[in-house]
Amino acid sequence: MEDFLDPRNAEGMPNLADSAIAMDFLLGIKTGIRNYGFAISETAHPELRRIMHRQMEAAIDLHTEISNLMIKKGWLNPHNIKEQVPVDLKAAETAIQISELNLFPNDTDRQGMFATPNQ
Repeated sequence: MEDFLDPRNAEGMPNLADSAIAMDFLLGIKTGIRNYGFAISETAHPELRRIMHRQMEAAIDLHTEISNLMIKKGWLNPHNIKEQVPVDLKAAETAIQISELNLFPNDTDRQGMFATPNQ
């Protein structure tokens, strides 16, 4: 991938973006669950503990829902390492390709690459 602004290089990007957003969401949910557990252990008020416990259970349910979606889409294979390794390698290769892009090229003129409406 030499020119990230070229529309040809956007092929497959929606799927990559969706999987990255889902993974970020999943990691955020995990962090929230951990933080709820910590907060529950530090809270002395019984009603507050019950509220946080219900919220933590809702977060666990959401984690299950997002995990199942990612498994269904093939973005996450927690039960089969042989299927997960290629997914992780592709993500790593994509990250390396993105890091090697010239994000600030000297020539940013894209005139003629896109259909121009009649003026």
